[in-house]
Amino acid sequence: MGAEALSELFDRTRTEGRLAFLPYLTAGLPNPQVSADLFAAMEAADGFEVGIPYSDPLMDGPVIQEAGRRALEAGTDFETGLRVVSEVKERTGKPVVVMTYVNVVQSRGVEQFAAEISSAGADGLIMADIPLEEALPLKAAVESAGLGMVLFAAPTTDDERLDRITSENPAFIYGVNDLGVTGERDEESGRGVTLAERIRSRTQVPLVMGVGISRPEQVAALKGIADGVIVGSAVVRRVLEAPDVDAAASALTTYTTEIATAL
Repeated sequence: MGAEALSELFDRTRTEGRLAFLPYLTAGLPNPQVSADLFAAMEAADGFEVGIPYSDPLMDGPVIQEAGRRALEAGTDFETGLRVVSEVKERTGKPVVVMTYVNVVQSRGVEQFAAEISSAGADGLIMADIPLEEALPLKAAVESAGLGMVLFAAPTTDDERLDRITSENPAFIYGVNDLGVTGERDEESGRGVTLAERIRSRTQVPLVMGVGISRPEQVAALKGIADGVIVGSAVVRRVLEAPDVDAAASALTTYTTEIATAL
């Protein structure tokens, strides 16, 4: 459980010579009653990033923004999100990293928030809208609850800042594969590979790349330099476009199997 589960995951996938696959999906989508079914449908995943919806998701593009809107309209609040986390963990037994925004954390208090998501079965935390300087004070509380804290690095992060991030020994570094908000990209910029190489030259802290990754060839390009990938918008879009829950589950199974094959 907790940070140890994430460490064990990356140790295993490194031994197996492959990338870890952590798809993202918004808790409560399309509604809280069936949300965990969709996570369970992603059988090829090694773990999950579970998004707690928030009304002003600054990092996210239109697809995940729409997912958050629908989840909130369907009645997903923080407590409901925790129930989804618990169901996902119970049904899959795989590591779960909660992703949310700092307002959600601060509204409950950092220590209480960390204790609550830990009790729900989470193993780590991603906060998408705070810089390193604000993340570090929260990191101590998160780690005191037994969770792993994730820190971000972007293509625009300079060398000095990269050194500071790696020295904090996070559960993993979330490498931003491309500039801008989350979403699928028609063309590959190459920024993600360059960033991954810069990070890997500095540290063996696990590196998971996300933002703009949706196609098998993008995943394949990261083999040997990253430890995992997060795919979000392409997963969420398939749920938003599906006519019903069964169709959404089928689409997720097919798509995530395709991505896992490229790992």
